[in-house]
Amino acid sequence: MHKIPVRTLVSTLWICTLFTTIVRDLHEFPTEGYVEEMMTLKLSDEVMLFYGFIVEIPISMIFLTLVLPIVANRWANSVAVLLTLLGIYSTLPAGDLDDAFFAIINTIYLVVVLIAVWKPTTLNRIAVSQ
Repeated sequence: MHKIPVRTLVSTLWICTLFTTIVRDLHEFPTEGYVEEMMTLKLSDEVMLFYGFIVEIPISMIFLTLVLPIVANRWANSVAVLLTLLGIYSTLPAGDLDDAFFAIINTIYLVVVLIAVWKPTTLNRIAVSQ
């Protein structure tokens, strides 16, 4: 059996969250009218900055999870999970079934992040078959 340290697990879950978000966005391109809709979308610089901030959270957490001390790690991950979930679910009212699917997958990843950082005795190491 191979053991995965909690920090590695959490960092990997942030990578999975980021990739799921990217794939969700790319998955929309083949839908009818999506590219045209995106080309006509007028977003202010403030809105673009906000979305840039939301997308940067999982990217930053990949690294921060590996280097922050335990207490800071718990709180940073908790705040990051909350903000990331708010970003994910803010797009759902206009979303469709595949958006809901990707949101559910990301929610699972992020709940496991919270369990891993707050319950180290429960999820101290996960066994994975070699």
